[in-house]
Amino acid sequence: MSMQTTGDNDSGEPMIDMNVTPLIDVMLVLLIMFIITIPIQTHAVKLDLPVQQQNPPPQVIDPIKNVLSINAQDQVLWNGSPVTMPQLRAYLDTTQQMNPVPELHLQPDATARYEIVDKVLAVTKQAHVQKMGFVGNEYYMNIF
Repeated sequence: MSMQTTGDNDSGEPMIDMNVTPLIDVMLVLLIMFIITIPIQTHAVKLDLPVQQQNPPPQVIDPIKNVLSINAQDQVLWNGSPVTMPQLRAYLDTTQQMNPVPELHLQPDATARYEIVDKVLAVTKQAHVQKMGFVGNEYYMNIF
C-alpha cells in the first residue's frame, strides 16, 4: 500500500495517509464471491412414488378429485367432512390404490396455523400422493 506525503497543511508537518482503495476492492470481490457461492435456501416437500398396499379400507371417495381443506379453526376436512389424521391417511391410501388416481386439492384457509398444514403435508408424503395441487392461493395475496 502506498503512503502519501504532502506538506500542504497549516502546521508545516507532512501528512501521511494510507491508500485504502485496493483493500476496499479486494473486500468487495470477496463479498461478491461469498454471495455467489452461498446456496439458495428452498423449502420443498418431496413426494415419493406410491407403494402398493393390500386391503385398503373401504371409504366413500370421489374417483375424480378430492378436496382436503383446513379451516380457520384448524379443523381438517375431507370433502367437507371433518377427519382425523389416521382417517386422512386411510383415505389417501385408498385414493392411491384407485385407477386412475384421483386428484387431491389441498385448500388451507389463510388464517390456518402452519403447524396443522405441515402435519397434513407430512401425511400426504407418507401416503405417497401422486397428484396434488394447492387451491386458493389468491386468498394469500392480501395477507402480505
